[in-house]
Amino acid sequence: MLPQCARFIRRLCFTRRTLKVACFLLVAAGVALFYSNWLIVNASQHLTWNDIQTVPARNVGLVLGAKPGNRYFTRRINTAAALYHAGKVKWLLVSGDNSKKEYDEPSAMQQALMAKGVPEAVIFCDYAGFSTLDSVVRARKVFGESRITVISQAFHNQRAIWLAQQYGIDAIGVNAPDLNKRHGTYTRLREKLARVSAVLDAKILRRQPKYLGAGIIIGADSAHGCPSRQ
Repeated sequence: MLPQCARFIRRLCFTRRTLKVACFLLVAAGVALFYSNWLIVNASQHLTWNDIQTVPARNVGLVLGAKPGNRYFTRRINTAAALYHAGKVKWLLVSGDNSKKEYDEPSAMQQALMAKGVPEAVIFCDYAGFSTLDSVVRARKVFGESRITVISQAFHNQRAIWLAQQYGIDAIGVNAPDLNKRHGTYTRLREKLARVSAVLDAKILRRQPKYLGAGIIIGADSAHGCPSRQ
């Protein structure tokens, strides 16, 4: 009888400790989600535009990558092309993932922009934009641009602008149309976690892009635009 009572007490104590740990972790996760979201939303206030005609003109627009052909991709391309044709940017830097030979976001963005009437000569490709942080920081450290207009959906622009501020970059954003709530639920949930990750990367880890490399100057005299990847 005594051994059974002892086992029951140990099990009860273990359950209570586990419950306390679980509650602590749950509260910590909630605080992290709330704090990171508050930080990013507040930092990007009054720095994003929905109306292209009212956006301040800048030299370079940074188009953030997405899976070629999906609705986020298409809407970013449409917005970037409209921004260029409105004279709000002179050059477009398309930044995305090209970690596999068969997957090339920047080249897909280049081709899609050209199909919208954007001249090939004004498009520059960043093939190492594996994350938002990589794309934003490389815009300065590789392409020499410290004042940029970011082109993506509003939720993405907020995070990109906050990251830019942490790395000494003056960024504003032009919001591409978002998906409706029913179709964008997964992306919005993922964005909550991405904001926590962004704060951790920038504030605590001070993470740098995976690759840097030789500098490329964006402009008419540059020999580098979107070189062939074949």
